[in-house]
Amino acid sequence: MWNWEYSLQILPELLIALRMTITATVGGFALACVGGLLLALAARSRRKPLALAAKVLTEFVRNTPLLVQIFLLYYSLPLMTNISLSAFTVGMIGLGLHYSTYLSEVYRSGIEAIPKGQWEAATALNFSKARTWFSIVLPQAIPPIVPVMGNYLIVMFKETPILSAITLVELLLTAKNIASVSYRVFEPYTMVGILFLLISFPASLLVRRLEIKLNRQRGL
Repeated sequence: MWNWEYSLQILPELLIALRMTITATVGGFALACVGGLLLALAARSRRKPLALAAKVLTEFVRNTPLLVQIFLLYYSLPLMTNISLSAFTVGMIGLGLHYSTYLSEVYRSGIEAIPKGQWEAATALNFSKARTWFSIVLPQAIPPIVPVMGNYLIVMFKETPILSAITLVELLLTAKNIASVSYRVFEPYTMVGILFLLISFPASLLVRRLEIKLNRQRGL
């Protein structure tokens, strides 16, 4: 039977873990946004070694489990480089690296949607490459892909329980620790599900509304 008194007792601890979960998600997503753009630009580079390296990294990350990548960063990286990172840092980097490969495809689709005439006009006006990208291409390419990026942010948030595998005390591991002490599993895990729902569902509605608004602005 559900025990309300026990639920209220463990709620503060779960909320602290939720803050850790959200922080790791936001940090990882920021890295993914930057990394995805860099990968997209590298894949379009005329320098073949750079483009090849971007494609190899993308294929490796997208075709191996996120858990394996996090284990490599957390356990293998210190052995190879003597660089030891905290579980939080590894978790954030792991999420950022993994989703940067997916966001690179999102960026690519946005960039390829720019009409050829825009590129030709920039060339005719003798714009530098940097000015072409930051003044013409990216301002037009990024707004339409924002809803897709928002969906990836929600997916990333729901994947954070995997970080418990490297002892990051996020929401799921906190619930597991609480259950192991109290021998009550119903309330902790149910509350974890409710907390994820309370964040993910409104975020999904917000992304949907944003997508509709952007489609209207584009006349779709």
